[in-house]
Amino acid sequence: MERRTDLAVEERELLGEDVKGVDYCEEEIEGLPIERLHIRTPRAGQLLKKPVGTYITVGLPPLTDNIRDTDRRVKALSEEIRRLLPVNGLVLVAGLGNIEITPDALGPKAASKVLATRHIPGEIARSTGLNQLRAVAVVNTGVTGQTGIETGELLRGIIRNIRPSAVIAMDALASRRLERLGCTVQISDTGIAPGAGVGNRRVRIDADTMGVPVIAIGVPTVVDALTLAFDLLDISDEKEGMTLCDAVSPQGRSMVVTPKEVDLLIDRAAHLISLAVNMALQTEIDTEDLLNLL
Repeated sequence: MERRTDLAVEERELLGEDVKGVDYCEEEIEGLPIERLHIRTPRAGQLLKKPVGTYITVGLPPLTDNIRDTDRRVKALSEEIRRLLPVNGLVLVAGLGNIEITPDALGPKAASKVLATRHIPGEIARSTGLNQLRAVAVVNTGVTGQTGIETGELLRGIIRNIRPSAVIAMDALASRRLERLGCTVQISDTGIAPGAGVGNRRVRIDADTMGVPVIAIGVPTVVDALTLAFDLLDISDEKEGMTLCDAVSPQGRSMVVTPKEVDLLIDRAAHLISLAVNMALQTEIDTEDLLNLL
């Protein structure tokens, strides 16, 4: 049975720590544990079910705790995002997911708090002291069931018209462990496959399909029910897989599990990610001035 997860570090855990073609290290920044995983070869990518590229996983105190605007978590995340972004040029920020479904509302809620500046013309920017702001466009893509349009199709159309130097895609993720829900942020330069963690894989959003670099940012908010059962019961796939599958089927096979305080988790995760993205994008303006614009 496939244990569904969007986190590269969890795929590495499932395979064992020593995977050829994968560089891995751990460090601590601003008091936060950070795992850096770089997939170097296509073969390693096949084993980990992830594209070649860089994956940064930041461990956090529970996001149900309060977040201050100057929180160390914001600073650490903004620095990680900034390293992956082009130095100059317009950036398109996309909130992926369905705002009507709480565990999937992270992307739209975070995007709504990102400062859009592309529409501010040069003379107005200069006269208002905003000429140091980087050009940013923001879009909430919705989901295919709402719009009838694939997220990738929608983004390709926007990219073709406004020609950004990069895309930041924000979305809720799936983990295989309960303890990672609301306590982890994954940042990668490989883009994202919307819905992959819950078995609803859509067209990938990455540099190959979009034509520009795509930085993906996500927080795990759900665990696939069957994956959770395997981890909680510590049962071998080979020996007991069918028995366990039968025990939770048929309804259980399509279920996902989310924390009871998921609404609070989503609100605070969106707040945290949006602050980090704003700080990563607007490097020429003081944090206090930036917060006054939001």
